[in-house]
Amino acid sequence: MNVGHATHIHENHCTESDLHPDGPNDLHEETEEEAEYRQLMKKWWFAAIISVPIVLVSYPTVFPGIRDWLLTDDQRLWWSRLFMGLLALLVMIFSGGQFFLGMWEGLKNRLANMHTLIATGISAAWLYSFTALFFPGLFPKSEMAEVYYDVTTVVTALVVLGMAMEVKAKGRSSEAIKKLIGLQPKTANVLRDGKEMKVSIEEVRIGDLVVVRPGEKIAIDGIIVEGNSAIDESMLTGESMPVEKAAGSEVFGGTLNKTGSFTFKVTKEQQESALANIVEMVKQAQGSRVPVQKIVDQVSAYFTPGVMIAAILGYIVWFNFGPQPSWIYALIVAVTTVIIACPCALGMATPMSLTTGVGKGAEHGILIRSGEALQIAEKLQTIVLDKTGTITEGKPSLTDVVSLGGDREETLLQIAASIEQGSEHPLASAILEKAGEMQIPLLKVKGFNAIPGHGVEGIIEGKRVFFGNRKLMKKENIPLTEFNRFATTMADQGKTPMFLAIDGKAAGVIAVADTVKEDSAEAIRELQKLGLEVVMMTGDNERTARAIATQVGIERVLADVLPQDKSENVRKLQISGSKVAMVGDGINDAPALTQADVGIAIGTGTDVAIEASDITLISGSLKGVVSAIKISRATMRNIYQNLFGAFIYNTIGIPIALGVLYPFTGILLSPLLAASAMAFSSVTVVLNANRLKRLQVINR
Repeated sequence: MNVGHATHIHENHCTESDLHPDGPNDLHEETEEEAEYRQLMKKWWFAAIISVPIVLVSYPTVFPGIRDWLLTDDQRLWWSRLFMGLLALLVMIFSGGQFFLGMWEGLKNRLANMHTLIATGISAAWLYSFTALFFPGLFPKSEMAEVYYDVTTVVTALVVLGMAMEVKAKGRSSEAIKKLIGLQPKTANVLRDGKEMKVSIEEVRIGDLVVVRPGEKIAIDGIIVEGNSAIDESMLTGESMPVEKAAGSEVFGGTLNKTGSFTFKVTKEQQESALANIVEMVKQAQGSRVPVQKIVDQVSAYFTPGVMIAAILGYIVWFNFGPQPSWIYALIVAVTTVIIACPCALGMATPMSLTTGVGKGAEHGILIRSGEALQIAEKLQTIVLDKTGTITEGKPSLTDVVSLGGDREETLLQIAASIEQGSEHPLASAILEKAGEMQIPLLKVKGFNAIPGHGVEGIIEGKRVFFGNRKLMKKENIPLTEFNRFATTMADQGKTPMFLAIDGKAAGVIAVADTVKEDSAEAIRELQKLGLEVVMMTGDNERTARAIATQVGIERVLADVLPQDKSENVRKLQISGSKVAMVGDGINDAPALTQADVGIAIGTGTDVAIEASDITLISGSLKGVVSAIKISRATMRNIYQNLFGAFIYNTIGIPIALGVLYPFTGILLSPLLAASAMAFSSVTVVLNANRLKRLQVINR
């Protein structure tokens, strides 16, 4: 039995608003969704309006005016029932046509689905009524020749209303995508032939120069070539603080320019922009399946045939052993059973929660690639964090300038920056950057020489300057007695001390470090509160690694790990029985991200790392890991609640529909109440899934 196809049929007919991976500016799925909702509401209104006169005629004894008019004339009653039957047939064709199409699709593939139950129920009620009206002699007793057209129309109306509510709810749960799509500006101010002109976003090409003024949205991705500003990138990253941008900075389509004016050069096609990729990833995740859905599929594959068998057996039992008129009781039981057992709530339980949960993540700059990643993330026990670029900023910055001589710290920094201006070492860039921030003028250097593995040397204002590590000072026989205490303290703090010597005498110590991100420690504490073991993995030496780990509260450290050994370390943790997530940002993290049960990439990292991951944090903050875990746990909890509710509903509802309470209470569920209960179960699933929208997550 083709379980996958069974689910496909169910989803296409029960909720036809599934998201398709079109481009971010293609509002096709939104228009389709709205059109489907309007069409379903038309069908509901049609069935509901026609149901009113049918119910009035079906129960003439309840309404005095109808009773006096109908029951006094047999011909009038017969023609009224014929007219009811024709109206009910119209309802089945127009309002309930999708049920019969769905049933036919299932039968062609030898499958039974939700539409099989509904179509069987409403058509059985109509055929019974038609037979009773035209061939009353077939019934052993005249009271059996009753009509139940109201069951056909009211049940159809209720089920269609439930479907419309589901489509509407699914539309709301996809608000994250709609908001992202809506962020894309429709036009851009492009410079062409020296003139500024407003063109549609579709006409913007790579290489175009685009002018952006305060308060305007950036049309597409690019690089600033002139001007500077602060840009609100919260729609991408979830971060509320504007980001300062200047010439050379990257800007992203859909973000909001807050202060200055600038011109940027377009670097990507519209469909390749960051916004387009985000929308695509969210769509694919919302359209994916969680592993638990396989169990639901297997149950559903056998559920509908089982219900049909139960309804037939119920009919036989009631026909043979039920009270008179047994035909009527048997029909009510059979029709009620197939209607109440409609697995619409069961089919909605997982997709509704998954769509809402993935959308919630997107709102907070967390891109979850698949339902499988979401489900596995719920069971994580260990989080492995790469140090550089994940816990730390990923680039060195100057932290300390210590002078024990007569020179001021600013003077030492000026000399160090001047001697390093000819160096390409990453530590040199940190010193030069700090000097630039402090607007310290650089001095002219003569005889510059880089000494590999040691440092640099040169002559500044007639003085010989050496700047480097202990090995350089030892090589040049420069004593460091006064500075050893400071250097040791700095090293214990995870900093890299560099010594500055002028004319053969040590003048100061300048320390550079890859500083810890301001919110890393808080995020790690939150992960530990969630019951997760946090492990730091780095290629740094044990001493430096321990210093960083102490700052952020990590106890377990894997140091001196070569890039090619990172995935092996993750595998060892998995062998020990732990579900492991790897968080990283570099190319060398990609194998480990792939090896881990869940790979989480810092969005500020490389494309390779992002491609290898299951979850991407656009903001680059570790708080996103906390949010991802919380969203995963809440979404899976929501799915389990929905599935439990749907199974319990059917477990209780089917026996009641079969009449197990009748011998003890005299209560027999009617098809109308069964349809109402079935619709209510679907509404319950929708409301429960929407609770995820109120989930509070940590955000930077």
